[in-house]
Amino acid sequence: MPGAIYAEGLVKTFGDVRALDGVDLDVPEGTVLGLLGPNGAGKTTAVRCLTTLLRPDSGKAVVAGIDVLRQPNEVRRSIGLSGQFAAVDEYLTGRENLQMVGQLYQMKAKAAKARAGELLEQFHLADAADRPTKTYSGGMRRRLDLAAALVVSPPVMFMDEPTTGLDPRNRQELWEVIKQLVAGGTTLLLTTQYLEEADHLAHDIAVVDHGRVIARGTSDQLKARTGGERVEVVVHEREHMATAAEVLGGFGKGSTTVEEHTRKLTVPVTGGAKLLAEVIRELDTRGIEIDDIGLRRPTLDDVFLSLTGHVAEAKENGLAADAGREDEDAGHQAKKETAK
Repeated sequence: MPGAIYAEGLVKTFGDVRALDGVDLDVPEGTVLGLLGPNGAGKTTAVRCLTTLLRPDSGKAVVAGIDVLRQPNEVRRSIGLSGQFAAVDEYLTGRENLQMVGQLYQMKAKAAKARAGELLEQFHLADAADRPTKTYSGGMRRRLDLAAALVVSPPVMFMDEPTTGLDPRNRQELWEVIKQLVAGGTTLLLTTQYLEEADHLAHDIAVVDHGRVIARGTSDQLKARTGGERVEVVVHEREHMATAAEVLGGFGKGSTTVEEHTRKLTVPVTGGAKLLAEVIRELDTRGIEIDDIGLRRPTLDDVFLSLTGHVAEAKENGLAADAGREDEDAGHQAKKETAK
């Protein structure tokens, strides 16, 4: 039985660029799938196909039990979409923005006003509810955009890099809102460039590169494919490197890498913080002074280097840049299409 979001063999080309090259996805109801990949990998294109903003060249897609290609209007009434840029009218107040979205969903004025008030409270925007949104901070606009996507409490949500550009505090606040949303039974497809974000929010992660899903699993499973945890030590005296390598070798689950010029030694391990404490005690017992020591987990670049042979570059290629420029208009379109 397909999940709340299901795609099979999605293909989408733009000229000579194959943005999607046979993407398969299946998201069980009430869970979060993190679509992880660098700019230009095809994440936003996949979201647009699944939310009816783009028509795939071939393939099948079903959202909330509705065929995306055959019944796009019905799909729009069953989903919420928060894009990379907050799609809000900056000349309207926060309250007016939410009421407008409610009316686009053909809610009665009284119901739309009541729902706007509920969401403003939920997203900690009540104090700024009657200010023009052009006076809002980036984090406030992001929360308002997410609130607008939830006006009709859709069973399925799509969030395209929802925390891009937010400071750490606003990112943490948005994560908590998303967790509450999913706890209430919503199914979510979340695109992100950040493994940390997928760590916090996703039950499962699909790694996308060059328009294909190249790996899928939990965060821990993906990390394990890159070699898991590593202890890194920088010794103070170069003559202690051989002894430090011997110590690390006793704890490691593989060979120790030694960088002579930086006096850094790295070894794969299992055991987490408890093992790190044991390594520190042993180094101290052997009289080895260290400048730095830490337990390192794989990063996004580590995962991509392991899976693809290249790092996940932050630079946007032409297609990604075009997608970013169009994203705000797409967000407005997604909200207005529901009125049809």
